Amino acid sequence: MHPAPSIILFTVVSGLGFGLLFFLCLGFPAVSGWTAFVWFFAAYALAVGGLALSAFHLGQPRRALRAFTQWRSSWLSREAVLSVATLCLCGLQALLLIFRADGHPLLGGLAALFCLGSVFCTSMIYASLRTVPRWNHPVTPLVFCLTSLGGGAIMTGVPVLATPLLILLTAAQLGAWWIGDRRFADAGSTVETATGLAAALVGTRTTATAGATRVRLLEPPHTGESYLTREMVFIVGRRHATKLRILSLVCLVILPLCLLALPAAGPEVTIPAVAAHAVGAIVSRWLFFAEAEHVVGLYYGRR
Repeated sequence: MHPAPSIILFTVVSGLGFGLLFFLCLGFPAVSGWTAFVWFFAAYALAVGGLALSAFHLGQPRRALRAFTQWRSSWLSREAVLSVATLCLCGLQALLLIFRADGHPLLGGLAALFCLGSVFCTSMIYASLRTVPRWNHPVTPLVFCLTSLGGGAIMTGVPVLATPLLILLTAAQLGAWWIGDRRFADAGSTVETATGLAAALVGTRTTATAGATRVRLLEPPHTGESYLTREMVFIVGRRHATKLRILSLVCLVILPLCLLALPAAGPEVTIPAVAAHAVGAIVSRWLFFAEAEHVVGLYYGRR
């Protein structure tokens, strides 16, 4: 899949924003008054700014409001509806903390749950696609949610929250790569199934050709580029993918853990830890799209 910068930044930045809102609504850190205003303003800037970035990938951005109308069947629409509801609930909790210096625990818990639900809906936009086997498994939502919560925990500057989440994120990310590398083969899609010739070849295989691909593309479906070849077909070299995986884990987890383990505390530790985590999340999310293979690539002979 084509790794569009707008979608990568949308999923990473909005995830960080909702992750921070999750902990703020639960009282981590315990803020009130103008301090609460600054914290919630930063969280809203990330969440709303990330959501706004997604519009740059739309062919007709002015039609973005239509995304709210298909919530019964579309995870993208559910994400849009739930994100607005989440921002409203978090706003109520923020107002209580700013003007009354004390939030409501039930409201805060509900708002935090909605934050997690918004990130889950974002992940399901991709995890629900059977045509992209690498994404179509339960670990995909887990990685999205843990990346969001891990980033939010780092921003709070509370190591006791961030450390276990980052360790869980490492396990989930490694699991997603291990499962994803095998998903396309396990799905059973081949050139024969893509062209609809699988049934015609039943019973024609001999012992010598058993297991071999019998269909070869003589010519591509068309001579020029199209939406499908631009958006659904992208190839990244294995050597580059391995290096990027290592880089993403180092920035996403290892550097933040090392920084949070330092005896010093405060912005001089938190800011570089958040920056490293964000870089790792961007690299990881780039790989998430670049390594994903849409089954339509078989039809074009470009696996």
